[in-house]
Amino acid sequence: MFHKNLKLIITALLVGTGIWQIVESYIGNGIMLIVLSFVFVFLYFKNELILLSFLRLRKQDFPGAKKWLDKIKNPEASLVRKQQGYYNYLNGLMLSQTNMNEAEKYFKKAVTLGLSMDTDMAMTKLNLAGIAMSKNRKREAEILLSEAKKLDKQNMMEDQIKMMKNQMKRSGQPKQQFGGGRSGRGGRR
Repeated sequence: MFHKNLKLIITALLVGTGIWQIVESYIGNGIMLIVLSFVFVFLYFKNELILLSFLRLRKQDFPGAKKWLDKIKNPEASLVRKQQGYYNYLNGLMLSQTNMNEAEKYFKKAVTLGLSMDTDMAMTKLNLAGIAMSKNRKREAEILLSEAKKLDKQNMMEDQIKMMKNQMKRSGQPKQQFGGGRSGRGGRR
């Protein structure tokens, strides 16, 4: 809602007013203002609209999450670098249901900007591997899967990674021809 620099200005004003209140013997007011400034410091690093989008995604409400993300008009100006990564990550998750090409762009941008949690980065790379596999880019998918496995330290995505590896093995096998090489017509008589 607020520009990232405006949050820092509000924080500085609250801290300055809090110190002034403490000096003027209004210690309770000063402490309350300094504690209130921590809210703006927190919101500087964790954007409130992205937090609300995550809450909507938790409830599987994709349109609601998209609505909150769409309120961020200029992510480069409103968000710090990691939050820009999460903005792209969330957009990629929502678009992966409908438009794989657009989702791939968002996921790649999220990887470039970085995400603060390894499990989120592993999920991003797993989604990119699935997109690469669907586009018959097997080598890229293998590399992304191995990176996702390294990032998934708590083995939360172990089943999905195994399943994707099995799908890659099946798609790489040659198709069997039944009938022993003979055509169905004109066989022995």
